[in-house]
Amino acid sequence: MNLDFGAEPLFSWYVVLLFISGAAMLILGVINASGLSKGWRAFNVIAGLGFMGYGIYLGFIFQGGTYIVFFKAFILPVMVIVNFFRSLSRRKATPAPQPMAAPYPTGAPAPYPMAGQQPMGAPAPQPMAAPQPMGAPVPPAAPAPERTV
Repeated sequence: MNLDFGAEPLFSWYVVLLFISGAAMLILGVINASGLSKGWRAFNVIAGLGFMGYGIYLGFIFQGGTYIVFFKAFILPVMVIVNFFRSLSRRKATPAPQPMAAPYPTGAPAPYPMAGQQPMGAPAPQPMAAPQPMGAPVPPAAPAPERTV
């Protein structure tokens, strides 16, 4: 194990913080409590696995030499945690959808005719004659009724 806080405290703290940052990002990406999109959650999981993996590599496999210090390992988790709580508070602030009320009371007539209804006071529609097959003789029209004045 490469963690020796007496000999190399900077390296040891870097490995510990890498692992903690990666674990925090991984947890925030796995749970679906904040309403983050699937893309942000996938990004959190991938970045968290990367940070944790690099921390494990440096802490247990690394044999010495040069290593890369990612400052994003300290900035990115803070931004992810802030984004998590901001989206969580935004989700709580939006009101729950309410069921729609009836447009008018059930006993009252509709102000406008519904599909298939005639407006009040409109003449009733006249029935149409049955369609005749092509080439069939057309019956003569009925004479108009006489009017008396």
